[in-house]
Amino acid sequence: MKNKKWWLMLSLAAVLLLSACGQGGNGGTNGAQGGEGANGGAAGSIGEQVNHEIIGIDPGAGIMKATAAAIEEYGLTDWKLIEGSGAAMTATLDKAIKKKEPIIITGWTPHWMFSKYDLKYLEDPKKVYGEAEEIHTVVRKGLKEDQPEAYQFLSNFKWTSDDMGQIMTAIQEGQNPEAAAKEWMEANSEKVNEWTQGVQPVDGKSFKFSYVAWDSEIASTNLLKVIMEEKLGFKVEALQVEAGPMWTGVANGDVDATVAAWLPLTHADYWDKFKDQVEDLGANMEGVKTGLVVPSYVEVNSIEDLKK
Repeated sequence: MKNKKWWLMLSLAAVLLLSACGQGGNGGTNGAQGGEGANGGAAGSIGEQVNHEIIGIDPGAGIMKATAAAIEEYGLTDWKLIEGSGAAMTATLDKAIKKKEPIIITGWTPHWMFSKYDLKYLEDPKKVYGEAEEIHTVVRKGLKEDQPEAYQFLSNFKWTSDDMGQIMTAIQEGQNPEAAAKEWMEANSEKVNEWTQGVQPVDGKSFKFSYVAWDSEIASTNLLKVIMEEKLGFKVEALQVEAGPMWTGVANGDVDATVAAWLPLTHADYWDKFKDQVEDLGANMEGVKTGLVVPSYVEVNSIEDLKK
């Protein structure tokens, strides 16, 4: 009787052990599928893989308004646009890429992340983000009469995304923005001389810039600050603000200029509101771009694909 009972208990233990192993194996398989899905594999749509989230930047940025319009235009009713900052967005991107996980962000060129990571824009067949944009220099009314030297210098200022990228990369790698700008100035004296040609140096005149806290605008504004101080004798203040105050400051004359006006789309609302109160000196950089961006390993190529 004892032997029979012992054999029954042993058989039951064996059944339970085999069952547990089977469940563990299934769990491991499901876990692998989940991992595959996270890396852009077959488990779920791209929306499910990223929790239907687009990682954005500060809510006042024009690219955020354009992205909200894209969500509506493409019928992405399940999607959410996550507000944050440029720094938070790039930190989230870096974390996802290190794990080779899918992520969708609001992106723009020029930006150092395109040099550091292998990224691609999602196609925008409805042209919600428009064609290529330009970054303009916008100054307060009366600057030409009050500060002819600064006006001429800013009118001369034109550069490329490659130029800007060198400063942005140096800053991203930990260099102080002014130090990175000064290093670029010293290494590119020929271009700097073109911008300052014919400009009479001053003796400590005050000048004030406003700019948004984008990596691109940090680079450009710090460069002009360094040049105007070291080459032209100005005393320059650079105010980092949101887009609204940036434009308002120039329009009401509290700020002399900004070299961070993205037109015709990103800052379209501000241009429509303030165009009669400011002077546009034209593009200081051409061929810039905004849109939705993903790592190249993410198997999606168009905004329209997000609806699948």
